[in-house]
Amino acid sequence: MGYPDINAGAWYLRARLDGSWDVCEPTTGEPLAEVSGDPETGEVTARGDARAVQAGTEAVRRFLLQLVAQPGQRLGE
Repeated sequence: MGYPDINAGAWYLRARLDGSWDVCEPTTGEPLAEVSGDPETGEVTARGDARAVQAGTEAVRRFLLQLVAQPGQRLGE
């Protein structure tokens, strides 16, 4: 299953092949945090710069809520 990149306003979440996201500063693309989320449990884990972690965690939670709200939707197709 592939996850999409997420534009979270002041931050850009770049999808990684291992199923998590790098939370990047949008003007430089520098990754400042890493966030992962489990669509089965809704659990979100993050590490890195505190501001990037907060923004990334909120964006991934919104993404997972949308994924759960649309049952049967499969990513990567």
